[in-house]
Amino acid sequence: MRAWTIAAALLLAFAPAAAQELVVINNPAEPQVNGAKARLRDDPAVQGGKAMRIQVRRRGTNPWDVAVQSAIDKPVKAGDTLVFAFSARLEEGENGAAEGTLPYIAVQLAGEPYTTLFSDQATIGPEWKMVEVRGKADADHAPGTLNATIHLASAAQTVEFGPLIVVDLGPE
Repeated sequence: MRAWTIAAALLLAFAPAAAQELVVINNPAEPQVNGAKARLRDDPAVQGGKAMRIQVRRRGTNPWDVAVQSAIDKPVKAGDTLVFAFSARLEEGENGAAEGTLPYIAVQLAGEPYTTLFSDQATIGPEWKMVEVRGKADADHAPGTLNATIHLASAAQTVEFGPLIVVDLGPE
């Protein structure tokens, strides 16, 4: 998964004006998958050349029954603009669907009550798609108290991800 860290450089396309201040605040090479098993595979079409495949065998009782997340291991200051970015594609949709929805893409508290700082959703298909979710930090947060998460159990599906990258652009 070390190749995933190379992808951080590609994130400059999201924030060229802030390139000097770009601070990656998670470890893109260490995503955590809950509720399913992930498999790493080579894919030259995705940034970093590695894709993480997650098969959701059935719709969960809750969308968070299967999730992929990345711990934010750097401090975040109130008012900082955060960007959670990743590539994703639907390998196999429920009942042969060509598109799927990632219903919850968020930066949130890493523990109860799992309060969301900001979130969005995205529709993905068979081609790689760059997804970007932005928001502002509501308060100062110590390392390890936030994570970036994507809920997957809204459908039986197989989804692939490139590196999960979270950057802190500082106060904008």
